[in-house]
Amino acid sequence: MQLLGGLSPEEFLRDYWQKKPLLIRNAWSNFPELIDYARLTDLAQQSDVESRLIEYKEGRWKAESGPFRASRFSRLPETDWTVLVGNVNHLVPHIEDLLYQFNFLPYTRLDDLMISYAPPGGTVGPHYDSYDVFLLQVGGKKRWQISSDDASGFIEDAPIRVLKEFHPEQEWVLEHGDMLYLPPMYAHYGVAIEPGMTYSIGFRAPKTQEIAGKFLEFLQDELCLEGMYSDPQRQPTHKPAEIDNEFVGQIGEMLKNITWNDETIRRFVGSYFTEPKPHVFYDQPDEPLDLDEFAAAVAAGGIKIDAKALMLYESERVYANGEALEFEPEALPWLQKLADQRKLPAANYPESLITILYECYEYGYLQLS
Repeated sequence: MQLLGGLSPEEFLRDYWQKKPLLIRNAWSNFPELIDYARLTDLAQQSDVESRLIEYKEGRWKAESGPFRASRFSRLPETDWTVLVGNVNHLVPHIEDLLYQFNFLPYTRLDDLMISYAPPGGTVGPHYDSYDVFLLQVGGKKRWQISSDDASGFIEDAPIRVLKEFHPEQEWVLEHGDMLYLPPMYAHYGVAIEPGMTYSIGFRAPKTQEIAGKFLEFLQDELCLEGMYSDPQRQPTHKPAEIDNEFVGQIGEMLKNITWNDETIRRFVGSYFTEPKPHVFYDQPDEPLDLDEFAAAVAAGGIKIDAKALMLYESERVYANGEALEFEPEALPWLQKLADQRKLPAANYPESLITILYECYEYGYLQLS
């Protein structure tokens, strides 16, 4: 793959993924259009878009969260700031296409594509991420320094995660189309030399605590435990405020009824990893087609998954928007193909498939091509 500097996905995953950095010159040049500064700041003004502005002034870091007014950008100096916009793949079709060029990795891991713009001197400081990231330079030049030493900790009073100390081990200047892969916990420090963009392709790496909490929430809807507390052999007590061992033991026996198996975990994974982020809302069609009109439109132009949606499958289940879909068995191969390729070409599909596609279309998870 040119995206990986001529390495095959197998070679990249074997030799670099979560192991060591990789610099790829001329990794990507297929840009139908470039997101310029004006368009990026327009996105940063939208209320449903995650955006930040980071400045470094007189030795201190300053961070602001969007949405921003246009006047905020007109007051910026010529150097030493960065504007960042997340989930641009939800907003711009060719950015979505670029993100899914990384489909040699599972969609459960692929997160989003964030774009940052910086004039000369713009930076977010030396830091590390807890997840894998590809940093693609688009226009301009940026100097990247990296280090395997991330032990110094972060500056306590800084509004962003900036390392107290940074000791670079390697350094490169990235130009248009160059890309740097970094495994988790690898310290890096990028400073713009010329005005330009960095496209950051990030991967999901949820913390164990987060997964555990979400799984326990999931179990609340899964569990149906019989019985209730009882103590027919209770004896009088002289210490009414004491939590006695018998009571603790019986509560423990009740809690032992909370069990799960691989099937429960599979359903949780499908639900959790297709659940949209809190700021994401789907645009349902204002005047939806009826079922027959929808089938004709799919036959004429095909259908695709909405940029903000994710569809996953395992075994005979298919998930979208945090829920398992209900469909006839003959629709399964088509839904799996749709999930993998994120679109289906124009064709006359069976009624069983059209029925579930139409339901997803009404909710806004699918868009007609």
